[in-house]
Amino acid sequence: MTLELDHVGIGEEPGAALPVVSAVAAPGHPGVVAVETEQAPVLASLVAGGRMRPDTGRVLLDGHEDAAAVRAAVALVDTPGVAEPFPVTTLRRIVREELAFASRRPSRAHVDTVLDELGLRQWADTAVQRVPTDVRVRLLVELALLRDGVTGVVLTSPERHGGAVGDWFAVVREVARRGVTVVLVTSKAAAETVEQLLDTIQTEGPEDVTRTDGGDPRLPSDPEAPATVPTEAPA
Repeated sequence: MTLELDHVGIGEEPGAALPVVSAVAAPGHPGVVAVETEQAPVLASLVAGGRMRPDTGRVLLDGHEDAAAVRAAVALVDTPGVAEPFPVTTLRRIVREELAFASRRPSRAHVDTVLDELGLRQWADTAVQRVPTDVRVRLLVELALLRDGVTGVVLTSPERHGGAVGDWFAVVREVARRGVTVVLVTSKAAAETVEQLLDTIQTEGPEDVTRTDGGDPRLPSDPEAPATVPTEAPA
């Protein structure tokens, strides 16, 4: 799945709420949207996820304009005010509550299985505001990918939680290499580092390639059928 932001913007210059930006995201290669100010990252994420129509430009899914298809296939992740957990919520509770929202019995065993598969069991009882940014990104992205039909994510401003860009971008890159389409909305400073890291992908050996077998990019051994995990506030 390829998701393209083709010169999308909201408002008029100077001082547009979302200055015109473009990006292309495909399996194996995240798209990067570099924006500043408090509001622009949220607006860019809403536009990229098909939740808001831009004033200018187009959002294309595999070359076609189809906002409904984008909404169905792309989840918003950690978008302020839209799809972010409360800071004091523990990782265990985040998993439990989202499984409950998915109309599944959120047993302790099931929650622990999810955390084990993510390698995050040691953080289970830690508030999400106190975990490293790469742990936060891993948790929220993987939970979003448990939704039926979701094959892409829009990750909003992970740099706002601190930490080295290379650490949390390693998670983004690994998820993309599994065949997930990832749009990263981030600051201009973080985007510069990300672009340098993306350049290294072009020089990797044949064993380090994007997954193209059509396999499921979600958690490898969910003990139940895939859960629908709501990470966005209701409309």
